[in-house]
Amino acid sequence: HSLAQRRGGEAGESCTRRAGGDSSAVRKRRPGRLKRAAVRLQPGEGSSQVPLSGAAGVLQGPEGEGKGGEERAAGVAAMKPSGEQGAGVAPVAEDDPWKECVEVAVQLARQAGQVIRKAFDEEKQVSTKTSAADLVTETDHFVENLIVSALKEKFPSHRFIAEEATAAGSKCILSASPTWIIDPVDGTCNFVHRFPTVAVSIGFAVNQELEFGVIYHCTEERLYTGRRGQGAYCNGKRLQVSKVTDISKALILTEIGPKRDPETLKLFLSNMERLLRAQAHGIRVIGSSTLALCHLASGAADAYYQFGLHCWDLAAATVIIREAGGVVIDTSGKQNTLLGGSSIGVMF
Repeated sequence: HSLAQRRGGEAGESCTRRAGGDSSAVRKRRPGRLKRAAVRLQPGEGSSQVPLSGAAGVLQGPEGEGKGGEERAAGVAAMKPSGEQGAGVAPVAEDDPWKECVEVAVQLARQAGQVIRKAFDEEKQVSTKTSAADLVTETDHFVENLIVSALKEKFPSHRFIAEEATAAGSKCILSASPTWIIDPVDGTCNFVHRFPTVAVSIGFAVNQELEFGVIYHCTEERLYTGRRGQGAYCNGKRLQVSKVTDISKALILTEIGPKRDPETLKLFLSNMERLLRAQAHGIRVIGSSTLALCHLASGAADAYYQFGLHCWDLAAATVIIREAGGVVIDTSGKQNTLLGGSSIGVMF
């Protein structure tokens, strides 16, 4: 079975990419071609030498994945140091055409984080979207409006893809125009329960290519940034992915997603069992895909996979992971595009 991670909206959403796309996953960068291993674990079997690049062979996808794009892929990311890592604030060259955009994104992420922190311990108005576990609050809407309205005023010619607007029916189309991809409150369920793993995520793409990403951990006030070709940082410290190269030494992150039907739960638990039988050190669920991916970029975890991710979950984090030395790919080993076409993804 293979793993591929798709960037886009949920089933039935009009989230498309002009000029085609592919599935996604995150994986380790090696010189030359990416090494992949076809690993299929049988009941009672385990493996202590499964390379992270072969995790796609361990995990199982839903039936019919990639047909009609009903499920986003999970992602596999294998990590490797990307060379000399400097220190200091994420560099943005003075002649960088998107320097002002980066600065505005950082300012808005911090501002949004203040709003979320203030609302953290207050009573919340909670609604549901696609399922009883797919939550949204008035803060999600307020923060999204705050970010989008400020960006529209500053950059009136730019386009926007935002989680709550898409949930309300806005089309999700990535064109060649400068496009902001926004998750106003990643970890809404955490936010509702006052569990302190909540983030604001702002990605930016031009010509259908990601240029930079900004993720702000609201409760811990950690600012993660990545600028294409210029590195990834957390509060001024340069990030570097893990050196782990096989599952038996890996700490793996995942998320459950909002679906709770028997088939989805069976698949979720089955994949956890497969990874544990492959002797993974452990599996963690923290309730925020963007922050889980930031943990990958920082080297605190070694792999990530999930079904049902959206482009706003992945846009900013993808730049950060790549700039920290990781690679975002599909299970065939191809580089992932932002709004892609298959259904699982894995990251090492």
